[in-house]
Amino acid sequence: MIGIGVTILGALIGGVTAARRKGNRKDIAQYAAVYALIFTLLYMLGSIVFLRMMG
Repeated sequence: MIGIGVTILGALIGGVTAARRKGNRKDIAQYAAVYALIFTLLYMLGSIVFLRMMG
């Protein structure tokens, strides 16, 4: 559940970033997708590191 939330948060941040830079719909969609992927990968990496440290 946290992973889905992190992905959605990344998409929202990406969309807002593109909108602030006056991007069109395609720019906003691309930023949202890329930010969602980056946030998801960082979350997965953090989860792996955390679980490896725990045991």
